[in-house]
Amino acid sequence: MVLRILQIVAAIGTIVTGLVSLIWPRSVRGFTGLSAEGPRGITEIRAILGGFFVALGAVPLILGAPETYVMLGITYLVVAVVRAVSMVVDKSVEQSNIISLVAEIILGVILVL
Repeated sequence: MVLRILQIVAAIGTIVTGLVSLIWPRSVRGFTGLSAEGPRGITEIRAILGGFFVALGAVPLILGAPETYVMLGITYLVVAVVRAVSMVVDKSVEQSNIISLVAEIILGVILVL
């Protein structure tokens, strides 16, 4: 029961992250380091960080199938692996990346259980 609640919270958090990026695309710069230099960049932030995250979080809630939560968890874990490797390769071990990495691992584990 507690695990299911945590999984639902993780899905909702994913949606919220997407909505922030969708509605306020320039706000992601402070945490992600991404900045859009023009309308094309804003559209990309809205589409990928916005739309993609909204869909990733909404599908498990809409379908309610355990496999959809697992899929979201695997997604977070793959992002965490890529981030960890990239942090070393790109020499970008900094606070915001470490926070993101920890959050992705925690969310991924919660969602795949």
